[in-house]
Amino acid sequence: MKLFRFISLAEGVSWLALLFIAMPLKYAFGQPEAVRLLGRVHGGLFVLFILTLAMAATEAGWKFRQVARAFLASLVPFGAFWLEKRLRAEAPASTP
Repeated sequence: MKLFRFISLAEGVSWLALLFIAMPLKYAFGQPEAVRLLGRVHGGLFVLFILTLAMAATEAGWKFRQVARAFLASLVPFGAFWLEKRLRAEAPASTP
């Protein structure tokens, strides 16, 4: 679960960097290189997010609804931070 949470936050930060740094650089200043670079980083992190989501969901025995919520959080800007807060709140409850 720690790996999933780390990858989730990294993916969320890369998503924000892509939206709020690289995209303005491309469209406001004509520098598409930032989108190419950050787009690749974000894409790789998103693939890792999906893989670690599947691993974490299997390990924790999540229901489809929990998996879908985590996936949808990755699509929304700042969703990774909401997901991290939720996972942190659920962690003590799931510990024996």
